[in-house]
Amino acid sequence: MLDKLQEIERRLISIEESLSQGALAPTQLVQLSKERAEIEPMVEAYRHYTALLTEKAQLEEMLQGKDMDPDLKEMAQEERIALEESLKTSKQALLVLMLPPDPNDKKNVILEIRAGTGGDEAGLFVADLLRMYIRYAESCRWKTELLSAHESTKGGYKEAILHIEGNEVYNRLKFESGVHRVQRIPITEAQGRIHTSACTVAVLPEVEDVEVEINPADLKIDTYRSSGAGGQHVNTTDSAVRITHMPTGVIAECQEERSQHKNREKAMKMLRTRIYDQLQSEQDRVQREDRKQQVGSGDRSERIRTYNFPQGRVTDHRVNLTLYRLDAVMNGDMGEILDTLGAHHTAERLQQDQEP
Repeated sequence: MLDKLQEIERRLISIEESLSQGALAPTQLVQLSKERAEIEPMVEAYRHYTALLTEKAQLEEMLQGKDMDPDLKEMAQEERIALEESLKTSKQALLVLMLPPDPNDKKNVILEIRAGTGGDEAGLFVADLLRMYIRYAESCRWKTELLSAHESTKGGYKEAILHIEGNEVYNRLKFESGVHRVQRIPITEAQGRIHTSACTVAVLPEVEDVEVEINPADLKIDTYRSSGAGGQHVNTTDSAVRITHMPTGVIAECQEERSQHKNREKAMKMLRTRIYDQLQSEQDRVQREDRKQQVGSGDRSERIRTYNFPQGRVTDHRVNLTLYRLDAVMNGDMGEILDTLGAHHTAERLQQDQEP
C-alpha cells in the first residue's frame, strides 16, 4: 500500500511542477488540474499517516532508553497508546480513499418511482416520495426536471420519472433503488384501519451517447396525442412520443412537453439510460453470483425501507436504522439515512478487499 502511495505522491509533485510552469495548453491545464484534485486528498492523508509512523518510531526509540525517568516513561507509554489509535484511524481513512471509485458516482440520475401493491394509496405514496426527493435535491442545490408522470385517481401517480442534475447525485442516491413500503390510514378508509402499500424506486445513472451506441434502425418511434394536464393543447397534436428499442424491448415515452421534438429528446434520454441499466444489471448479476452485496445491489424486488406514519418512524432494513422523525424525512431531510447507507457500503467494500 505504501509503495503505491509513494508513486501517487511523486505524481502529485510532478503535476504541481507542471502547473507552476504555466506553459500549458488549455486542455492540459484542465486535465492536470482535475487529476490533482482527485489525488491530492489521498496524498495529504498519506503524508499524515507517515508523519504518525515517524512519531511512533521516535517514541519507541525513546522508550528503549535505560536511564529514562519513570514518570516520563509512563507519559510516553500513554502517548504511544494514543498514537496507535491515531495510526489505526489514519490507515482506515487511507484505505477508504484508495477504494476504486464507482465510475457512475459523479453522474446525474433518472429516478423512476412506480406504484406497487395498494391501489390508490400506492399512487398517493408515489407523489409523497416524488416530493421527498425533490425537496432533498433542493437542499443539495441540484436541478430537477419531471420527465414523465402518469396520474392516478385521488391525486397520486401510477408512475413518475424525475431527472436530477448536480454534483455527485448518483453517489448520494444510488442506494434508494428498491421497494419502499408505507403503513398508514388511507384517506378513503372509513374504519380507521392501517393499510400497507408499496412503491418501487429505480435510480439510474444518466448516460451519454458514447456510452450506449444505439442504431437508429433498431428504433420504433410512435407519436400520439397527449393526455392529462396541458390546457387547449391536449389532444390537438401528436406531440407525445413512444420509442421502442427492438433488440432489447426497452420502451421509453414522454408527453410532458408541447413540442414533439423535446418529447423525443427526453424519451431518448430515458431509453438510453434504461438500456445501460439493463446491461449493468446483467453484469451485476454475474458478479453477485461470486459475492453478494448487502447494500447497493440495485435489486428492486427487495424491501429496503418502511415508512410508518402512525408511529412517525422510518426504518431502513438494510442497516437496521430507525428514525422517529418521519415528517422531516418526507420533507427531504434524508441526510442521516444516506450517510449511514454510504458508510455501511464503504465498510462492506473494505471487508471484501481484505478477504483472501
